[in-house]
Amino acid sequence: MNYESLLDDVLALADKAGDKVMDIYETDFKVETKEDNSPITEADIASHHVIVDGLKELTPDIPILSEESANAPWDERRNWTRFWLVDPIDGTKEFTNRTGEFTVNIALIENGKPVMGVVTAPALAEAFYGIVGKGAWKRKSDGSTEKLEVVAPPKAVRAVASKSHMNEETRDFLNSLGDHELVQAGSSLKFCRIAEGKADIYPRIGPTCEWDTGAAHAVLLAAGGKVNKLDGTPLTYGKEDVLNPHFVASGDWY
Repeated sequence: MNYESLLDDVLALADKAGDKVMDIYETDFKVETKEDNSPITEADIASHHVIVDGLKELTPDIPILSEESANAPWDERRNWTRFWLVDPIDGTKEFTNRTGEFTVNIALIENGKPVMGVVTAPALAEAFYGIVGKGAWKRKSDGSTEKLEVVAPPKAVRAVASKSHMNEETRDFLNSLGDHELVQAGSSLKFCRIAEGKADIYPRIGPTCEWDTGAAHAVLLAAGGKVNKLDGTPLTYGKEDVLNPHFVASGDWY
């Protein structure tokens, strides 16, 4: 598959979804609660429809797994060797709290591995995108682009984390790093900050789902980083249980 020919269209699709999200972000929107007690807004649904409809038109033969339609039976999904993995809004809490640090995530998964990813942060006017083996880029708020590459950490390792997901296990991991600086970031932007060299490591010792990580995982891999489970093996996708195991995202130094 020619990923390069798809990337611009997928980025445009994420931008279109982001425009819908921002239209709602600027209103007095309602927040509802899903069965798992996570929040959902009309922006999640609007973004979902834009992306899913667009991907179906763009690649009608590739199935789609989205957080807002995660009901495809395992007997069907187990045969997917290639699929789109979508989180219409990652960081709905950041969206509802109006911090701006929420993202729109679209990943292409092949044989359990993320091969292409697009992450847009509509409220920050930023976008991160990449193809594993080809490179990763950031579109900045002024419209210019720069190539992304992970960096070797400074003396004090810059660990990225979210205040809303900090727990004792994460604190213990951070303390094991020795001298470190805590960098705050929300949603899948944690991976992206490592990809652009502004952070060095992101331990996630808590629950996430595959759609939370797939797109930014691809961006980080494309920038030279890695995402491994705590046993040191790569984080993979397309499992029966869509919950991720605990993992550590980092540059290539860890």
